[in-house]
Amino acid sequence: MKKHLFCAVLFCLTLLFSACTTKEQQASVTVKPGIEVLRDRGFDVLKGKRVGLVTNPTGVDRQLRSTVDILFDAPDVNLVALYGPEHGVRGNAHAGDTVGNGTDERTGLPMYSLFGKTRKPTREMLSGVDVLVYDIQDNGCRSYTYISTLGMLMEACAEQDIELVVLDRPNPLGGRKIEGCLAEPGYFSFVSQFAIPYLYAQTPGELALMLNAEAAEANVSLAQTGRLAKPCQLTVIPMEGWRRDMKWEDTGLEWVVASPHVQTGHTAYFYPQTGILGEFGFFNIGVGYTLPFELLGADWIDAQQLADSMNALHLPGLIFRPIYYKPFYSVFQGKQIQGVQIHLMDFEAAHLTSVQFHLLEVLNRLYPEHRFFEECDAKRFRMFDLVCGTGFVRDQFAKSYRWADIEPYWQKDIESYRERSSKYYLYE
Repeated sequence: MKKHLFCAVLFCLTLLFSACTTKEQQASVTVKPGIEVLRDRGFDVLKGKRVGLVTNPTGVDRQLRSTVDILFDAPDVNLVALYGPEHGVRGNAHAGDTVGNGTDERTGLPMYSLFGKTRKPTREMLSGVDVLVYDIQDNGCRSYTYISTLGMLMEACAEQDIELVVLDRPNPLGGRKIEGCLAEPGYFSFVSQFAIPYLYAQTPGELALMLNAEAAEANVSLAQTGRLAKPCQLTVIPMEGWRRDMKWEDTGLEWVVASPHVQTGHTAYFYPQTGILGEFGFFNIGVGYTLPFELLGADWIDAQQLADSMNALHLPGLIFRPIYYKPFYSVFQGKQIQGVQIHLMDFEAAHLTSVQFHLLEVLNRLYPEHRFFEECDAKRFRMFDLVCGTGFVRDQFAKSYRWADIEPYWQKDIESYRERSSKYYLYE
């Protein structure tokens, strides 16, 4: 009896030790971002050159030290200018607000805006710069404007014969999930600048390599074709330790607020689920409340009815929970509204971008008096189309409010893009 008891205790201790060891091993897996790899290399590609840095608060090492400060304090780096995308170098501008030029308080360096009247750095802004460094954490969606800023930099560097160094960072959605059709001619804009899917499953460095390799070598416009006119002198500093099957929490990295409403790596999973609907202005999608992009609500929705109807679809990896809330700002500010909270139970199984179209389909069935595509003004129509990268989705969906009618079009480019983009993968 004692022998059996001893064996049972030993077995339990072995399992406990194994579980703890596994957790410790998982916790020790930390991705090393491009800025740290560059530092380990002694900033070799920047030595003897005048450096301009394009970054925001997400440009940090694993100790959360800003790339601005790392380069400024490095003895062999001559950092001469800073450039800020949407929200600014230090993150002091709200979503959509114009970012102004100025001087960085800590370093005293000139700080130029790339979000406002000037989105591509001018010759004057790049005067005295030999190499531009790009270090920004993205969220993996085509409509997120940081990769558009990257495209503008590539164009300017090609035109002005300036080197571009991209310090790579993870795609928080991993390197496998591709969704959405390619953006099409007539719909290229700062929220859909390239002919890529809505979810493109590449890191910033991989995307830059592909765009550079596919540069048209002709007098074409990025705004008209989604392609660069000519390649720039590009160097990508890869990460260490990142794999394509990693989601954000697998990286071991801290999330720094990428924009005011993308406050956690978890939020990045929901941005593609409701963000397109946010262009309408008919719904609150959690912006202005504590769960941005995780909710859909309105003052005419019955929460339980919508949750039951969405759950009846049995969408893989997703559960919808009724929620009652009062937005602090944005759509329905100060009003008690009802809706659903989206719970992502299985990331791999879930199809993220279709959620908002399923919601529209169910809402139209439950509340047919609300004809979203008929009540919206032309400006919001245009933004919806630009974010989708096509006018087909709205035109076709407005006829019957059925996801099945647009699904083939929305999914048509996935496999061809996977083949096209995989040539430029830096990670397995």
